[in-house]
Amino acid sequence: MTSTWYSAPAPVARRVRAYFAPVNRPAQTPVLFDPAEEGRFNLDAPPTPWISLGWIQNFARKSASKTSALMTGIPASPLAQVRETLEAQVSFEFQNWTKLTMALATGSQHMNVLVSASGAGSAVVGGQGAPAVTPQAGSTATSILLDAQDLAQFNTGALIVVDTDYTGQTGFVGSPVSGAYVRQVITDVDYIRRVTFNVGLVADVSAVGLTLAEPLPGGAPAVGDKVQAVAGFVDREGGSFYQEWSGLFIMEGVQGERIFYYYPRLQTMCGSEETMLPLDQKHKNGQSRVLLKGQFLALPVTDALDGERVVCYRSFMPAAKALI
Repeated sequence: MTSTWYSAPAPVARRVRAYFAPVNRPAQTPVLFDPAEEGRFNLDAPPTPWISLGWIQNFARKSASKTSALMTGIPASPLAQVRETLEAQVSFEFQNWTKLTMALATGSQHMNVLVSASGAGSAVVGGQGAPAVTPQAGSTATSILLDAQDLAQFNTGALIVVDTDYTGQTGFVGSPVSGAYVRQVITDVDYIRRVTFNVGLVADVSAVGLTLAEPLPGGAPAVGDKVQAVAGFVDREGGSFYQEWSGLFIMEGVQGERIFYYYPRLQTMCGSEETMLPLDQKHKNGQSRVLLKGQFLALPVTDALDGERVVCYRSFMPAAKALI
């Protein structure tokens, strides 16, 4: 009788899939990934609040931790090993340009370029925005209800941002993701809407409001939120703010096995960088794909299981009927 069990070879994976989730910056609380509960999720529909960034390439992870020997005796000989430093780095290239991939590939604030008000002066991050309008009661994450006069500012295919006015607060700002850290009071009432990740695409404009192509990351507009149109995105080289996210990278083998690399806290460690990938190596037609390059430093967390400080968890889920 032929056995249905087999010795599994080394996994064969084609590509790496990337997922990110926002760290709670004020509380310094990362997003948990539990392989027992979530290890078999549909790769196209990650569990909340994980966001799929699609396929990435040239994924590389590097342990920069240093160990040394604890010496004893005469002559000195190694008694044990001790870990002097704990550090890990991750790098790869995004295959898509989106608001989130741009933000992850830069070390500072990532901003929404607001559509300018009539007669607004020029500014490198966009001048004064057109006046923000207030959503009506009954708005949801996919339907922004507006009065007829306010609707005239928006068209199908436009980008919008939904968040509150800046009123002089300091600290982390932006919902549902902290987009910046304000160190001193500034004067721009639109500042939070410039840095927030609560952005959506208008799929349709009706007589009563805007229908969005996808739900707003922050859900239904909160009391005090306002809406503005967005022309595009901009980031800056420099500044004191660092993006910080939880990261999850998955390799799926051809037999159905999965390898997970879970980094509870990743901070962008370099400024904006792109990689040029020629589209036609043979004929050298001059066209290249512009890829965003992400480089991250893994920050440690304390594992509640035993109090150990760790920077990464590597999990493996074997293929069905594979011997262990």
